[in-house]
Amino acid sequence: MDLKTLQETPPWDWPEDAGDFLLEILRDRDKGTSAADRLLAAELVGDSPVMNNELAEALMAIAGSGSEPEDLRATAAISLGPVLEQSDLDGFDDPDDLPITEKTFHAIQELLHKLYLDEGNSKELRRRFLEAAVRAPQDWQTSVVRTAYSSGDKDWMLTAVFAMSRVPGFDDQIMDALENADPEIHYEAVNSAGARELEAAWPHIVALIQEPSTPKDLLIAAIEAIGYIRPKDAEEILSDLARSSDEEIADAVSESIAMSQALSGEVDGLEDVDEGGWVN
Repeated sequence: MDLKTLQETPPWDWPEDAGDFLLEILRDRDKGTSAADRLLAAELVGDSPVMNNELAEALMAIAGSGSEPEDLRATAAISLGPVLEQSDLDGFDDPDDLPITEKTFHAIQELLHKLYLDEGNSKELRRRFLEAAVRAPQDWQTSVVRTAYSSGDKDWMLTAVFAMSRVPGFDDQIMDALENADPEIHYEAVNSAGARELEAAWPHIVALIQEPSTPKDLLIAAIEAIGYIRPKDAEEILSDLARSSDEEIADAVSESIAMSQALSGEVDGLEDVDEGGWVN
C-alpha cells in the first residue's frame, strides 16, 4: 500500500488497514516521512470511511501545533470538517454507527474555536479553522461570520459567505453577495443560496443557468443550487443543459435532477453529497 495508490482509488475500495497506514504517516513527524506525504495523508483522511477517533485526534494534534507547517495545519483542520458535519447531523443516539465518539466531537469543536480565537495564528489559518468549525454550527459563529462579512477584507468575506451555507440567519447577506463583482465571492454565494434553499435567489440562479457566458464552475454551482431552491421546477429549468456535450455539466444536471426529485418526493431516498474542502 502507498499513498499514490490510495489517492487513485475510491475510498470505499481502500483495504481494511488503510486507516492504520494513514495514521502512521500522520504521526511520523520525526522518522523521515516527508512533509508532502503527511499533507497528502491529512487530505485523504478527511472525507473518507476510515475516519475514527485515533485519526481525528492525530489531525487535532497537527492542527493545534504551532511547530507544524502551516499548510499541514490548515489541511488537518479542514479534514475534520466532514466528520464534524456527519456527527452533528446524525447525533449520538446510536454511537456504534458513528466514526467518532461524542467526546471527540466536542473536543474538535472546542479546539477549532480556541484556534480561531488565537490571533497568534495567521489569518489564513484562522479562516481554515472557522471554515472547519461551521460544519457543525454553534452560537459563537453567528457574530464571527457577521463581523467577517462586514470587515471589507475580501478573504474574510469569502470565508464568511462560505460559512453562511451552514450558519443560519444570513439570507440578506447571501443576497448581497450574489451581486458582488468578485467571482469567488459570487461563486460561494450561489453555493450558500442553494444550501439555505433561498427562494429570493431563484431569479438570479435561473439567470446564471440560462446565460450562455456563465463560467463553467459558476454554472455547475447554479445547477446544484437550483434543485434545492425549487425541487419541483428544477427538471424543467435544466432540461436543455441535460443534453450538454460537456460531461461535467451533464453529470451535474443529472445529479441535481435526481436530488430534486428526492426532495420533492417524486422518488424515494436521498444520498447527501458532501463537497467539503475550503475556500480560496
